[in-house]
Order: sequence, then C-alpha cells, then structure tokens
Amino acid sequence: MSVSNVFFNSNVNLRRCHALAVRRRAEGSTMETNDAPAPHDDRDVCVGSVKGLTENWQKWSSEQQEYQKHNPFSNDTAPVPTQLQRGQEGYGKPPEGSKTEQRGKDAQSHICREVEELCTVIKEIGRSGEDNGKITVEFGTLFEHYVTISNKLVGVLLRARKQGLVHFEGEMLWQGRDDRVIITLR
Repeated sequence: MSVSNVFFNSNVNLRRCHALAVRRRAEGSTMETNDAPAPHDDRDVCVGSVKGLTENWQKWSSEQQEYQKHNPFSNDTAPVPTQLQRGQEGYGKPPEGSKTEQRGKDAQSHICREVEELCTVIKEIGRSGEDNGKITVEFGTLFEHYVTISNKLVGVLLRARKQGLVHFEGEMLWQGRDDRVIITLR
C-alpha cells in the first residue's frame, strides 16, 4: 500500500467518523424519552480511528522492513554469512546441536549396529581358515543366511570393508554371479 493510499484512506475514515458523529447527534436529539442520551465525545471516535490507522501503518512498515532484510534483491538485505570453503573447519558438516546433526549421529549408530550384526553372523556361519586362522564365508552362503535379517547385505558389506572389518575381491558383489567369492573377517 502506498503512502498516498494510506492518506486517502485516512481521509475517507475521517469523513466516515464525522458522518457517524453527526448521525449520533441527530439520533440523540430526536429521542422522545425522558432518558438523556449518554454523553459522547465525537473526538474519541475520530482520534481512535486515526490512532488505529497510525498503528496499522507502523505495523505494515515494520513488516516491510523485516521482509526487505531477507529479500536478496533489496539494498536493505542483511549481510549473508560467509560460506565455508573446502578445507575449512566445519565445511560439509551440519551446525552443531541441529536436528540434522542429531539425525546423522542416529544414522551412524544404526549403521554401526548393522555392521556389528553382520560380523556376528559371519562368525557364526563362517569357517576358520587353515593357513591364517581368520574366519571366511562364501558370499552365496552369507546371502542365504543374512537375507532373513536384512535386505541390505551388499551395502553393509561395503561399509564393513571401508571400516577394515572384512575383505573380499572386487568392487561389488552380485547374487548368483559372485556366490563363490570368499569374504574374510579381519
């Protein structure tokens, strides 16, 4: 709303206020009862409406100023915090104490539990190697047992290999094709 509209509207409201006051005076003078009309000060109505207009204008103005602080195309924008660059501390990490950080921690603990469970299953169904004493299992055998536990066997195996807990040849294991691949628990 522009300034001219506000002043136009305030003039209209003042005219309405004046008309209301005139009507009230006329109603009060035509009453034929013994009860006197309650004293009424017309200035209260007018001042109240002008005061309301002023308050509304101030509220609108404050809201617009706040909006412009967040508008990237405004000259009144608040300075944008500097973005972290690669190599700087905190780059690629959520703000401390945020819900995003908490969700990441929860996901990490869930994955760690799945990796531990996988290692336990390998210990239970695997065989001890004759030459080095490490526990080994074929991927096909592990897949048959582990599928009842989770449908994410290959992803958990890759995570366990990344953590150095298991070893197997190749980048990816495929059911059927890689059933004979040996997985070694370290």
